[in-house]
Parts: sequence; C-alpha cells; structure tokens
Amino acid sequence: MSRSSQVSAVLAQGGDIPAPHIEYDQIGPLLLVLGIAVAGVLVEAFVGRTWRYYAQVPLAFLGLAGAFAWTIVLGVHDEPHHVAAEGALGVDGPTLFLQGTILVLALVSLLLIAERGGSVVGGGHFAAQASALPGSEAEQRSAAAGITQTEVFPLMMFAVGGMLMFPASNDLLTMFVALEVMSLPLYLLCGLARRRRLLSQEAAVKYFLLGAFSSAFFLYGAALLYGYAGSVRLADISAEISKDAGSETLLLAGVALLSVGLLFKLGAVPFHMWKPDVYQGAPTPITALMASCTLVSAFGAILRVYYVGFETLKWDWEPIMWGVAILTMVIGAVIAITQTDLKRMLAYSSIAHAGFLLTAVVATSRDGLSSALFYLAAYGFTTVGAFAVITMVRDAGGEAAHLSRWAGLGKRSPVVAGTFAFFLLAFAGIPLTSGFTGKFAVFKAAVQADATPLVIVGVISSAIAAFFYVRVIVVMFFSEPEADGPTVVAGPATAAAVALGLTATVVLGVLPQPILDLAGHATTHMFVR
Repeated sequence: MSRSSQVSAVLAQGGDIPAPHIEYDQIGPLLLVLGIAVAGVLVEAFVGRTWRYYAQVPLAFLGLAGAFAWTIVLGVHDEPHHVAAEGALGVDGPTLFLQGTILVLALVSLLLIAERGGSVVGGGHFAAQASALPGSEAEQRSAAAGITQTEVFPLMMFAVGGMLMFPASNDLLTMFVALEVMSLPLYLLCGLARRRRLLSQEAAVKYFLLGAFSSAFFLYGAALLYGYAGSVRLADISAEISKDAGSETLLLAGVALLSVGLLFKLGAVPFHMWKPDVYQGAPTPITALMASCTLVSAFGAILRVYYVGFETLKWDWEPIMWGVAILTMVIGAVIAITQTDLKRMLAYSSIAHAGFLLTAVVATSRDGLSSALFYLAAYGFTTVGAFAVITMVRDAGGEAAHLSRWAGLGKRSPVVAGTFAFFLLAFAGIPLTSGFTGKFAVFKAAVQADATPLVIVGVISSAIAAFFYVRVIVVMFFSEPEADGPTVVAGPATAAAVALGLTATVVLGVLPQPILDLAGHATTHMFVR
C-alpha cells in the first residue's frame, strides 16, 4: 500500500497521520547546502553591510566543501542503492557522482563569484545595488560608496541546492520543486551584472519568461502522466507502461511535454534560444555556474527520467531523441561559426555539446551512463576555466568579449592566450585533452548501441566546431595587437579557478582512467527505482 493510501485509511478511521520517515544522513549534502543558504539569508538580515562579504564567502565555501565531503562518505562507506524521504529522492551511484561533480564545479565557480581583487576592485562582477535603475543617480551613489553585492551568495546556494535535488528526484512532483528551486535564483542572478546592466536585465527577463513556459510544459506533462499511471513516481509510471493498461494518448502527450521542460534546461534544439542571450548578458561568473553545474544537473535529471521512468517506452521516444540530438549537434556547431562575441560562441558550443551528450541517452546502457558521467565532469571543468579566462581580459568598458578585441593577445599575454587556446582545443576534442576522452567514451557507447549514424553526425559536427575554435586561436596568435587593446588583470581567486580548470582538463585527458573507473563503479546498480 502506498503512503497516500495509508494516510487516507488513517483519516477515514479518525487516527493520527503517521510522521514521514526521513533518512537525514542519506540526504545530508542536500540539506547542508540548503541550510547554508538559509544561514546566508540570516547574515544579510543581521550582519552589518561592511562585514557581510567576509561572513558569506567562508560560509558558502564551508557549506559546499562539507557537502562534497559528505557525498564522498556516502559513496565510500555505503552501497548507495535505495530511496530516501518516503521514496521522493534516489540515493544511488549515478546520483552521488552527479552531486559530487556539481559541488566541485560550484566550488570553482564560487571562486569567480567571490572575486573582488585584480580587475574587479570595488563591486566585483555584480551591480552594487540591484534595485537601482541602470544609469540612475541611485546606482551612481551606490557604486561610488563601494557597496559590495552579497545577496548573490545565498542565491547561489539555493540554486546549487536545487541542482543537487534535480537529478536525485524519484518522482515528478519532487523534480518540479527542484526545478523551481534551481531556476528562480538563477533568474535573479542573471540580472545583476555590474557592467551593461540593461543587457543583463534583458537576459534575466528572457530567461524568466522562457523558463516559466518550460516549467508549465513540465508540470502539464507530469499531470498527464499522473492521469495515465495514477502516480508521479517514476518506478510506478514504468510499471504501468509495462502493463500497457492506460491511455496511450495521455502517456505520449505526457512524455512529450515533460521532455520539453527537461530539454529546455539542457539547451537542446529547438529549445535553445535562451542560451546565447542569457550567457552573453549574465555576469560571467554566473554564466560559468550555469554552463557547468546547471548542465550537469539537467542532464542528470534527463538520465533518471529516461533510464528509470521511460526505459520500457524506448521504441517510442528513441526516434525523437535521435532527431533532437542531430539537430542540437549540427545547429550548435554551424551557428557558432557566425558568432563574434566569445560568450555567445561558447553558448552555441554548449548547445553542440548537449547534442553529444544526448547520444548517451540513446544508448540506454551502463556504458552510455558511465560515459555521460565522465563527459559531464570533464566538460564542466573546461567550461569554468574558459569563462574564468574571459573575465581576465578587460578594457575600460569591462570584459572585452568581442573577438576582435582578442587580436594579438598571444603577444600581449602568451600564458593567458595559451591557456584559453588549450581550453578551446579541449572543446574541439583534440587528443590528450579531457574533451577527446569524453567524446570517445560517449561515441563508443552509442556505437555499441547500434547508433552509428548518430556518431557519424557527431564526428562531422565536431569537425565543424573545430573551425571556430581554431579561428579564435588564429586571431589571438597570428594577428597584430591593437594599440588600445585590452589588458589582462586577474585576482587570486580567478587565477585559482583557471588553474583548477586547466589541471582537470590536462589530467582527465592524459590520465582519465581513475575517473572513468569511478564513473563505471557508480553505474554498477544504475539508477535506483
């Protein structure tokens, strides 16, 4: 008997409702991150403005580091393969791997968000006063007063908490709550750029409106699936599909609408139009957070839904996934060629990589799952490092993101230009980089699942994508620098983020086997049902 049936029986008899059983130790990392987010709100309320930054940064770092350590303990000292919180959350190998990846990438992104030195002295990357109109007298006064934006830290922690919950959700209602907890803080964070305030606020509004539509699709799809299966639990939906006892119209419509909401967060074609504008307008540290952690979380949720809930429906959704993957790879690679803004170019690059990842969903095998886990970790570190480099190249107007401003950067600052070139080569999948290992693992799993045509499209798209990566390298090293070209200035936190991203990209390319083995071990039992 399900818990809802038990509660109904108790109410009919006039008894007390039994308290839910919550395994606090198993979901401790999630609770710790959300608890630190609440503590950050209290800091904003009770700590003076001068000391908030010095309280928020250590609090956020300790929260993320503690949650990561807790995740490691869960993975090492237990065989995680059970549901927690009355079946709402799954605690299994893939989930812990995804959560650990999100926490590590969030720690590196936090270095960028917390940066107040180097080229961003004063207010950092964020507006001094979010409520002040761009260019208004109030904004000028707050900037002149040296006010430091600290609300970003609890907002970030709430977003990370939602990211941790999203791939762990074992029923659609919990997944929807996680989606909103993750998305709402990001809508706010996207509008807080210190420079180009109007562009930042426009990006936030676009992200909010399109995100609201996608959430509505997700919720409507969940409602239709509940009408089909009589439950929002993924395992129950899978069982009803196996019985083939419900309305096929409700089932297929529910799967389609639910997929819209999930593919939107991933940025897959044709639900990708928000990505270039939001990546360009958002503060670059927030762009790094979304491009790495949000991608890992969204793809983890897709893996759980399709591997647990819809695995028995594979013959119906697989052709659609083929089409989405092909469109995402090709359109992402082709349109990126036309971009002259580096953040928009990386946005379309992210779209193409989402297509590469979708080939692992088509595989629906243990190898496909483990290769996707490795790919997410490798791509996340490279992405954070690339956006960290972009924050370092600045002129009088802020970040010099236009490609023409990077002309001759290899002569002005060969170390920074060489590091960025290495990240671009990793995106292209050049051997001895993490990108090559990740693509090889994903494509190998797809070939083993008889999806060779999909792999051929992926290889062609990778070749197309290599063109615009190489174009940036040519501009940096084979063009003459402008007389008024940008300068390279970085604070210690940004330099640390670049170093961590570079180290991970090299290590995962040269010595990938330990992480591949870890991803393979995480998929020993696949997702818990």
